[in-house]
Amino acid sequence: MLFTITYEGTNTEDLGFLLHKNPSRSQQFELSYGKAYVFYPEVSSERTTAALLLDIDPLDLARGKVGSTEGGLFDYVNDRPYASTSFMSTAISRVFSTAMNGRCDKKQELADTPLKLTAKLYSLRDYGDEKLASELFEPLGYTVKTERTVLDESCPEWGNSPYIDLTISGTVKLSELLNHVYVLISVFDKQKHYYISSGEIQKLLDHGEGWLADHPYREKIMRRYFNARKSYARKAMDILLGEDPDGTDNADTLTEENESVENVPAASDSSSEENAGVQKKEFTPLNTLRMETVKNAVLASGASSVIDLGCGECRLTSLLLNEQQIRKVTACDVSAAVLEKAAQRLHLDRMPSARRDKLTLMQASLTYRDKRFEGFDCACVIEVIEHIEPMRIPSFERAVFEFAAPKTVILTTPNSEYNVNYEHMQENELRHGDHRFEWTREEFKDWTDHICKKFGYTCVISGIGDNDEKYGTPTQMGVFTKNG
Repeated sequence: MLFTITYEGTNTEDLGFLLHKNPSRSQQFELSYGKAYVFYPEVSSERTTAALLLDIDPLDLARGKVGSTEGGLFDYVNDRPYASTSFMSTAISRVFSTAMNGRCDKKQELADTPLKLTAKLYSLRDYGDEKLASELFEPLGYTVKTERTVLDESCPEWGNSPYIDLTISGTVKLSELLNHVYVLISVFDKQKHYYISSGEIQKLLDHGEGWLADHPYREKIMRRYFNARKSYARKAMDILLGEDPDGTDNADTLTEENESVENVPAASDSSSEENAGVQKKEFTPLNTLRMETVKNAVLASGASSVIDLGCGECRLTSLLLNEQQIRKVTACDVSAAVLEKAAQRLHLDRMPSARRDKLTLMQASLTYRDKRFEGFDCACVIEVIEHIEPMRIPSFERAVFEFAAPKTVILTTPNSEYNVNYEHMQENELRHGDHRFEWTREEFKDWTDHICKKFGYTCVISGIGDNDEKYGTPTQMGVFTKNG
């Protein structure tokens, strides 16, 4: 993961003073998720370049040592060590903090002067939004250049890489450039390594001071910066525009679960006259409906032992532990940190022994064969498959349906057709920043047919949530039963 800044002009070696990093030697910094290195590939009076290089261990991410607070979605093969993501934003703020604040005791006049600067970020993922880089940086006065390569020159049918190399050039203060980059990297990154809390509101406002309020795409910046957590984006916008100058509104009134785009009521076409005198149906979050439906499907299958693959906070596991029919529940996630949070949520330390004896928490990846997955009556894979890279789906299929091969597999995933009912979603937008894809009903049916044919199962598909006559339900569920 590499970020470079080039200063062109006279006495450009003074870039070392501005960054507070000596150009004559490389420097190393310890971060919670790896190491950062600062060095200067070129130094002269006319042109000087500083480079920030991050070294991150992908195995540490997958095992939950660092960067897994968003739910254990980093798998053993991931782009985090190579792509410019929130890890880079954090490194910039830690390594160049004084420069970001515009302070330089030895060269303060230079720090306050717009300079001819060029910054380059490598491997930014734009998720197919070809205009995103220009929309973000050109209004700030930068010249923007993006480069995208083919995935493999020997296999042109694979198409282009989903990543771009971004170069921005302009006459700007160094502190301004660093703050622009710090904020806008996070706009590209849909899979941030840190938990997004209300504290991020003030961070955005601090680093966006003097430019964000006037940015023509400020709403888009805020929405993506907060990973579609609408209450935080609204809160930040109100403060930015002076509608909540004291910041007195409580930005934490919505839980993370309720902030999910699918856990708010879908838009309705009914007029107020049509609804006059009609009592509104109490809204139940989709996740609550989903868990209850899956629990009932588990019980209907007759299973007494269940493995919850990709358990997250163990909401389904908690429901299953209450059922007398269920004698054994194993909750599995790739992230140790997530499992620790789940144990706290389940109050494992004071759980009654009869309930505790049913439960096993287990760390594992779903895309590798694991003998611990074997021997269960039922496997539940709830809102997990859409987080897996498409190229790794075959490995997941074999791990679950071929090697574990339980009698029953219950799998849920979003129905992308239903997304039109979420009024704040844009066309082709996914419900969660980490979703790699979302299937239509036909695509899900094709996939279940493929599974049944290849691995010897029969599948019954049903929907969960409100049923739109044209677009179906928000969640689609497949209950696979092993033949014979």
